[in-house]
Amino acid sequence: MAVIRTRSVMASWRRFAAGGALLVLAVGAAQAGPTLEAVRARDALLCGISPGMLGFSHPGTTPGHWEGMDVDICRAVAAAVLGSGDKVKFVHLQVDERLPALREGRFDILAFAASYTMSRDTSMGAQATVVTYYDGQGFMVPTASKVRNTRQLRGKPICVTTTGSSEQTLQEYSDAQKMGFKLLRFARFKEAAEAYLARRCAAISADATSLAVIRRTQTPLPADHLILPELISKEPLGPLVRRGDDAWALVVTWVIQGLIAAEEHGLTRANVVEQAASNPNAEVQRMLGRSGDSGKMIGLERDWLLNALRATGNYGEIFARNVGVDSPLGLPRGLNALWSHGGLQYALPIR
Repeated sequence: MAVIRTRSVMASWRRFAAGGALLVLAVGAAQAGPTLEAVRARDALLCGISPGMLGFSHPGTTPGHWEGMDVDICRAVAAAVLGSGDKVKFVHLQVDERLPALREGRFDILAFAASYTMSRDTSMGAQATVVTYYDGQGFMVPTASKVRNTRQLRGKPICVTTTGSSEQTLQEYSDAQKMGFKLLRFARFKEAAEAYLARRCAAISADATSLAVIRRTQTPLPADHLILPELISKEPLGPLVRRGDDAWALVVTWVIQGLIAAEEHGLTRANVVEQAASNPNAEVQRMLGRSGDSGKMIGLERDWLLNALRATGNYGEIFARNVGVDSPLGLPRGLNALWSHGGLQYALPIR
């Protein structure tokens, strides 16, 4: 029996080795999936975004031009695939439309502040790529109310939307902490915000970024409203793609990984061309197509990341101008800082 088992194991290893050899031969020869082929055929990327959320997707100063963090992620993907960040068309959606529209194929990538959750990743036809913003659900209150922590909201009416996961998160928190919140439910975030500003509730609960947008855009004096420091959930936000096209998921994933890696290496929109010619770092040379051909592994040209960085700059630049210190929102990097600066953003090696 021992001899039989040994021969069986050896046979299995020979089959494994043969398969490994085939895999090695296949590396670097990625085939384009249906989404990548469709994007190339129409010479444009279709990107699903919010109809208007400051910092993430909103009309710019030039008519017809959109700006924001989600917008820039789409522009980076378009540049990596098609050579230009301008080759993107935006599809504007309400919150409850975004996932059905993704499944129906109305666009190629959904960049609309969607949290990565188990249900979305396993049963809604969507596939997560890379977290581009670590957020969390919180509360905003009138500064004059003297409320400074969530415990002071016990038994109070809280405005919340029924779309997304905010209502479920708030109810579960209320039950677990015995807070006795009285939930005032609204179908649209705009309606919840209007109710809060009309003082129909003691606080509004949503992702902290959404609260910051309300405070900045819908209140005469932002200082009159306070976002409490406690967060009651983890909300990792990032682009989603349709499940079933692994080749396209890899494209979107590695473009974002490349933007983060570029920040780690100090590659910017302003210096990337010069760095491609002069930086001796081996990974930088691979990233920018000067050594090897990393683009081939995801079905793109060798200058895929160089084009993306020329279009949008690195992850840190995208963050700063849209939601960070250089933006009207002025949000701190916090968890979205690089791992080397105490944050969670950590690029996988490009090799």
